[in-house]
Amino acid sequence: MRTSAPLRSKSFEVFENGIGPGKWPDSISVGMFMTIHISPWLLRRKWILVAIGLPVLVALWWAFRPEKLWINQKVNEPAPFDTSADPQPILTGRFEGNARHTNGRATIYKKPGGEYLQLSDFTAPSGPDIHVALVHDDAQAKSGLDSLDLGPLKANQSDQNYNLPGGTDLDKYDAVLIYAERPHAVFGLAKLEPF
Repeated sequence: MRTSAPLRSKSFEVFENGIGPGKWPDSISVGMFMTIHISPWLLRRKWILVAIGLPVLVALWWAFRPEKLWINQKVNEPAPFDTSADPQPILTGRFEGNARHTNGRATIYKKPGGEYLQLSDFTAPSGPDIHVALVHDDAQAKSGLDSLDLGPLKANQSDQNYNLPGGTDLDKYDAVLIYAERPHAVFGLAKLEPF
């Protein structure tokens, strides 16, 4: 009669092979068909992983700024004050946000020192790297051609002003665009019409 050897537990086999508390296996089975081989040299020097991984995580956080996806920023800028004359509105339009909820009014004012854009009663989704630009029309808004970037959005809520560069030809632009620079997503578009 044949006797069978007693069954051993997996933990016993692991210890029997010289792998136990304080020692790491040189491979890890993931599923039925995949084995990941880990260098014992790298596992003994975990500080290398930390020294490389931590700066990479900080760089990714700095590049994408995920906290800006849920933090709202508010600013209430009054119209620029000029004692010589009141600013005169030239062009105005309301934002139309398609998939993203961008609301408010964009108005370009003329004052003795030049022109400026005012976003009033403005709300937009929060996110990293959102910019304000003047564009020629809706088709160019999506392509980014022939646009005048006025800088990053100061806040995603409330009134804010952006000075237009001197000598800006307002006949060349007929819309204000709110867009995210990195994913190239349009958040809102306001078609400008004479006031």
